[in-house]
Amino acid sequence: MRVGIGLPAAVPETDMTLLGRWAVEAESAGFESVGVIDRLVYDNLDPLTALAAAAVCTSRVELVTTVVNVCWRGNAALLAKQLSSVNRLSGGRLTAGLGMGGWPADYAASGVPLTGRGALFESMLAIMERCWRHRQDQPRIVLAGMVPKSFARAATAMSQGWVAPLFDLPLLHEGRAAVERAWAEAGRHGRPRIVTGRYFSLGPNADEVADDYIRHYYGPDYFDPARADTLTSADQIRTELLRLSEAGCTDVLLFPCAGDLEQVGMLAEVLHDPGSASGTDDGRFLQDADLAV
Repeated sequence: MRVGIGLPAAVPETDMTLLGRWAVEAESAGFESVGVIDRLVYDNLDPLTALAAAAVCTSRVELVTTVVNVCWRGNAALLAKQLSSVNRLSGGRLTAGLGMGGWPADYAASGVPLTGRGALFESMLAIMERCWRHRQDQPRIVLAGMVPKSFARAATAMSQGWVAPLFDLPLLHEGRAAVERAWAEAGRHGRPRIVTGRYFSLGPNADEVADDYIRHYYGPDYFDPARADTLTSADQIRTELLRLSEAGCTDVLLFPCAGDLEQVGMLAEVLHDPGSASGTDDGRFLQDADLAV
């Protein structure tokens, strides 16, 4: 399982001029990828702008969106151009997780109705695929969603797999099994990518920082389930990564609840720790547990 770190592009009051340094430190620390999440009516950077900044500062790490919300962006051809631009800028390192998005405020601000999202999503994906056809700048695609059509969509030829929600392990198990069935029914060879993420907070007041961020981002309706899977200690991080690996994940991104650069080093130290049951004594990340950062 490849382990990456999220950029603090959705952490309010972060000094966003440090985003490039965050990406550089993540690459230097050995993480496999850097990632972003997506909102419209929120104090965050546009995810593709954030990944473009990371792209020009790095040379190795994969750039991942979990996910870009397609439907309220409206213009599929423009979005295809933006995604291919980030992919070209990074030398082909973009993996675009794409989904419908479900925050009502984002749809209201865009003038796009929440109803009919599935049909709109499929239509926009088809336009994007036509724009990319016969070109070398199409990014790798993984698709999100939690209904039967979503799992079948994730098994289509344009997709390398599925993006799971950032919390709720039972949903991950159910979705992975459904995607693998759809993959087999579609006659796809190999194994689908199963991408997910978790939030983390380390250092002094880690629990308080996590409480504040998760409450701010998710509000009261989703605070409890999101906070339950937010990791605030070394033991929690190691245990959860093992559980995610055992659940069949191929990729996990750990998204910070704080924007200070020290989070990168603290997380890397946790994953390098030779004293943990899943670590190694040669400074490599969690290889004994089939985990690679």
